[in-house]
Order: sequence, then structure tokens, then C-alpha cells
Amino acid sequence: MGRRTNYSFEKRQKELKKKKKQEAKAEKRRLRKEAKIAEANPAGVDGDGSSAAGEEVPSDDEQMEEAGADRE
Repeated sequence: MGRRTNYSFEKRQKELKKKKKQEAKAEKRRLRKEAKIAEANPAGVDGDGSSAAGEEVPSDDEQMEEAGADRE
């Protein structure tokens, strides 16, 4: 009799691959957005006069990932 397929392992691997792909996609979007902002503000200053290199605010995707990590 052959070995039984471990579907939970395969499912987990598929989920990890999907998550990795989503993270890469989110990183690309973030880089494009930063490049677009840098183009619009070559001096690196926001509209209110504060520096764009100030405190970093996590994106929605990053916040969702952190919330998902808390549940596991």
C-alpha cells in the first residue's frame, strides 16, 4: 500500500507560496508609490512642510499581516 497524501502539508505550502507572492506584490506597489511621491516632491518635503523621511506608517497590507500573525 502506498503512502497517503498529506493534504494539510500541501495546503500549507500553497498558502505560504501565495503569501510570499502577495508580499512581493505589496513591496512592488510600495516602491512604485514611493517613487511617485519622490517625483512629485523632489525636495523630499510633504505639503505641510514636514520631512517625508519621518516616521514610517505601516501600509494596510502590513497591518493586516500583523493582525493575522497575532491570531496564529
